[in-house]
Amino acid sequence: MKYFSQFMLFALAVAVLLSLQYQYWLGDNGHFASNQLLKQIEEQQQSNDNQMAANELLRTDVHDLKTGLEAVEEHARLDLGLIKPHETFVQVSTAPITHSRYN
Repeated sequence: MKYFSQFMLFALAVAVLLSLQYQYWLGDNGHFASNQLLKQIEEQQQSNDNQMAANELLRTDVHDLKTGLEAVEEHARLDLGLIKPHETFVQVSTAPITHSRYN
C-alpha cells in the first residue's frame, strides 16, 4: 500500500506538470499564441509606418499647394491639361508597338 500511494502521488505530480506544460505551450495565452501576437504587432507596426510616410507626403503636398503657385500650376498641367498661351502641346504615346513583320 505504501508503494501505491507513492505511485499515485507521482502520477498526480506528472499530470499536474503535463497540464502546466500544455497551458504554457498550447493554451490561450501560451507561448505559441504570444509569438503569433508579436508577429501581428510587427506587421501592424510596419503598416502604420507605411501609412505615416504616406500621410507625411500628403501633408507636404498640401503645404506646397497652400503656399506656392508652382505646385498649383504643376497639378493643373498634369491633372487638367493646362496649356499656357503661346505654348505647343505635344503628347508622346507610351503604348506598345503592335506592327508585325509579316503583314
